[in-house]
Amino acid sequence: MKKQLIALGLGLALMTGPTQGAQARSLPTLDVDGLTLPAVAQVENGTTYVSLRLLAQALDPTAQVAWEEDRAVVRSESLELIAIPGQQWIEANGRYLYVPGEVRLSQGRTLVPVRVLSDAFGADVEWDGIAGRISVSSGAVAPQASYDPDAVYWLSRIISAESKGEILAGQIAVGNVVLNRVKHQDFPGTIYGVIFDDRWGGQFEPVRNGTIHQTPTESSVIAAKLCLEGADVVGESLYFLNPDLATNFWIPQNRPFLTVIGAHHFYG
Repeated sequence: MKKQLIALGLGLALMTGPTQGAQARSLPTLDVDGLTLPAVAQVENGTTYVSLRLLAQALDPTAQVAWEEDRAVVRSESLELIAIPGQQWIEANGRYLYVPGEVRLSQGRTLVPVRVLSDAFGADVEWDGIAGRISVSSGAVAPQASYDPDAVYWLSRIISAESKGEILAGQIAVGNVVLNRVKHQDFPGTIYGVIFDDRWGGQFEPVRNGTIHQTPTESSVIAAKLCLEGADVVGESLYFLNPDLATNFWIPQNRPFLTVIGAHHFYG
């Protein structure tokens, strides 16, 4: 009996990887459609990572998972998904879903946040903090991309023109400001209207100097789609500027400071 208990303990340690003992004991239980999966991979900063293969095949028995060059690819009857370790997004049926802590690769396993992967499959996620249990209920079919082409066209161009040299979070932040203005009563109600708002000599320098019409970078197009999917890094921010390049400092003098991402300061 003692040998069996020791073997069980070693097996659990291997399943949870290099996590410290105290943290391993705090890992939540993961259920999919009422069935408990073997183990959660890791929890970091409140984000629960799981094995892409394990959860994908639990959500859809038709799912086939393969490693192709630098990425994990999932194909099933209703889904094609790409997850690239080190990237802050996954692509699922043409949708781009934000992964703030990056797709991970650990001991040969591709790890993705459970909520992000569940979203890709159209599944619902519930968290029971008292029981320490994550319950995932599979959806009928994985959602398809349905972006408004005009929204992607203009949002990607303002993101690229304002922040093409920024990290992905910085590009998302610029897109967030534009979409926040669309929803705000003090600004026009469309992406195009916000970008080309000509009050006070124009709202964005790329409109004044013409760079808004340049072909956007690939990362800017991805950032635009991430924003349209709900990725949010700056909350209710309505303004931003680069203090090293700005010539007008009305924003910091009149609006509440929120955060810094890359070269830009963001204000409410």
